[in-house]
Amino acid sequence: MHYIFEPGFWGSGPVHVALAVGTVIAITSAVVGVFTVTRGQSFAGHSLADIATTGGSGAFLIGVNQFWGFLAFGAGAAAFMEMIGVQRRRGRDVATGVVLGAALGLAALFLYLDTQSSSTTGASFSILFGSIFVLTTSTIPALIASAVLALATVAVLSRVLLLSSLSPDIAAARGVPVRAVGAAYLMALAVSVALSAVIIGAVLSTALLIGPAATALRLARSPVKAVITAAVCGVLAIWIGVVLAYDSYYWPPAGRGWPVSFFVVTLIVGGYLLTGLRRRDRRPAPQENLDPEHACSPA
Repeated sequence: MHYIFEPGFWGSGPVHVALAVGTVIAITSAVVGVFTVTRGQSFAGHSLADIATTGGSGAFLIGVNQFWGFLAFGAGAAAFMEMIGVQRRRGRDVATGVVLGAALGLAALFLYLDTQSSSTTGASFSILFGSIFVLTTSTIPALIASAVLALATVAVLSRVLLLSSLSPDIAAARGVPVRAVGAAYLMALAVSVALSAVIIGAVLSTALLIGPAATALRLARSPVKAVITAAVCGVLAIWIGVVLAYDSYYWPPAGRGWPVSFFVVTLIVGGYLLTGLRRRDRRPAPQENLDPEHACSPA
């Protein structure tokens, strides 16, 4: 086992925190991500991740924990997108693009001010690419509570979310408050993005949200199986990523470990590509070769 886990791995407090919190956040991202992909709102998730950069940099500027900035700006952007958007996909994308452009302009300003007003090194890197090994103990209860809230929201709304994803018109005809359901879901999405931004960064948080979910939807044939598969993929990516990041500290040149976010994203993308190869290998034969009537018909 010492060839896999370097000395001190299991006795490290930051590693214990990273594995525990990372597991909770990976499961949350996987569950929310399945509905994100199903509803065709991957662009919204990506935009909220970029908008989280604005919140994180703004929070650092005023001396507040980055998570609260991620969460506040994500929730605000989600509410604004729902307010100015419509239920049709094109309208949602336009509304998302408008909010994203404004937020990225503020992010550029905040990041510039961060570098000018503080001598702290690595602040921008922490905002953009995460810092799972340096989570403050004071924010861990808030992280767990936010994850539970997002999971509970999606669990309660799961049936109407699926119905409104497949056909908003039918859902509305059956009395489903489509606009309210969409707004509640976007809030859960904003919380999920804020959580993943804490551990792998605002720029890369979309990978943890979309990657395991997209992989699971390629493999599973039901929503429940897709959620379970996505959760397993996300947790494995976090755990293996933490192990590799810890071990990389001892790789040459020793003493310069690689970022966890790199390993997590690489594992997620690799898993998605492998499922694509699997699907290609199992592609059914052309229909004319499978149709007995066609095979028996005269030439």
